[in-house]
Amino acid sequence: MNEKKDILTKTWVVAVLASICCMLWGSAFSCVKIGYSLMNITTNDSGSQLVFGGIRFFVAGLMALAMGSTAERKILLPTKTSIPKIMIISLFQTILQYFFYYIGLAHTTGVKAAIIVGANVFIAILVSSLLYKLEKLTAVKIAGCILGFSGIIVINLGGLSGVSFNFLGDGFIFLCTCAYAFSSVYMKRYSETEDPVMLSGWQFVFGGAVLTVIGFLMGGRLGHMSAKAFLMLLYLAFVSAAAYSLWAVLLKHNPVSKVAIFGFMNPVCGVLLSTILLDEKGIFGVQGIAALILVCSGIFIVQRKGNK
Repeated sequence: MNEKKDILTKTWVVAVLASICCMLWGSAFSCVKIGYSLMNITTNDSGSQLVFGGIRFFVAGLMALAMGSTAERKILLPTKTSIPKIMIISLFQTILQYFFYYIGLAHTTGVKAAIIVGANVFIAILVSSLLYKLEKLTAVKIAGCILGFSGIIVINLGGLSGVSFNFLGDGFIFLCTCAYAFSSVYMKRYSETEDPVMLSGWQFVFGGAVLTVIGFLMGGRLGHMSAKAFLMLLYLAFVSAAAYSLWAVLLKHNPVSKVAIFGFMNPVCGVLLSTILLDEKGIFGVQGIAALILVCSGIFIVQRKGNK
């Protein structure tokens, strides 16, 4: 167990595994929009967007639990003490985060969403340091956060899509990053005494069920379920199951800032894939490039100096 822990704390191992997570997450920005198109879910149909997301995460939870149970050679079941922890993580990680995410993504571009989501790195560091005292907030980390938030501001000065700021789109995406930051901190705290994959799987099952019910109550439904749409839904479920479970394991064995800081791959991959798959060419504009440079510079500073 100690040997496994030692390996998971090595910077190069964290970098490789966290980058894999972010490449998977980065693909989700484009794939969710493609999924909307395949299922004929319109921009204003928030209920159907939540049904789509809820089913995705419910399936993701089952996938995570199946993979974890196979690896541990036992069924990962929650205990009486772990159930409240699962519900708290689920509230922030799945219910609140993706309530804002699915509605927000329908009202902004994949490029802008990918860059705004980069803010979760800095918010997670601030929440971990200032609210929960899990680590020390240094001047270097503050400098990195300022640089990163500057990138978020730049991306909304005039906007890549010609709109300076759209609260239902850009604002909701930012709120989703805040929810995610809190979920990372709670996962770090609770995984010290609980299996992180068990927490991850069951919080997805619970949160997915809640989102699906909310979506149906809002009049939502799944649209045309073609073979392509079904495969896209399965892929997105796999993205959540694999990436978040792996991320949870990394958080268990490392400071929040050491793991979260590699989130720079998330907006980078998301922007590149949105540019390619959705033909959103805004990334090649001055604002898009400037925002990415600022976000990545802030993260680089924190990683190089902030965890010494």
